[in-house]
Amino acid sequence: MDREALIERLQAENEEFRRLRTEHHQYDEELEALKQHSPLSAQQQWRMNELKKLKLMAKDGMETIIRHARHGVTA
Repeated sequence: MDREALIERLQAENEEFRRLRTEHHQYDEELEALKQHSPLSAQQQWRMNELKKLKLMAKDGMETIIRHARHGVTA
């Protein structure tokens, strides 16, 4: 099974994967909105850094689920 097909299957069948993917997308949208402000306030800079970390954590979680699914491990 190729990566895209696996992601589609996980999106349909795995609630945790769906939640992480939704969060990742929401963090990305908020980051893009913040990038439109110039210059950023200290609070906006802090939020941007926090969003980058949260986005990375969501991506890491999705990758773990993908890796387990590829190797037949239930995540």
